[in-house]
Amino acid sequence: MATSQVETVNTGADKAKLAAVVALVIASVAGFYLLDKQGAVVQWAALIVGLVAAAAVFLMSESGRQFVAFAKDAWREVKKVVWPTRKETLQMTAYVFAFVVIMALFLWFTDKTLEWVLYDLILGWRKS
Repeated sequence: MATSQVETVNTGADKAKLAAVVALVIASVAGFYLLDKQGAVVQWAALIVGLVAAAAVFLMSESGRQFVAFAKDAWREVKKVVWPTRKETLQMTAYVFAFVVIMALFLWFTDKTLEWVLYDLILGWRKS
């Protein structure tokens, strides 16, 4: 059985940063709803500023740095992918559609054959 590594926040400073992130997100959402009498601009400004501040604090934590490193690695891997050309994509799409049509016809034919064998030949229930 494979073992999975669980990464935890080790330092007190990182725990405090992540707690601040949670507090900022909660405060920005609460501010959005509590500032409903101030107008939509103030509501959205409070929400956006709070979320941006939470994102900034998160990116300064160790978890945030690991997330950025992961995102950079993922982007580097996406750049390595050899994407199919337009012609190849259209050909494969046509193959899939043709296969679906052929399979639908095969299943319809099989269904009608079984219906005929069971209802007409074996059971004798002729349709009127």
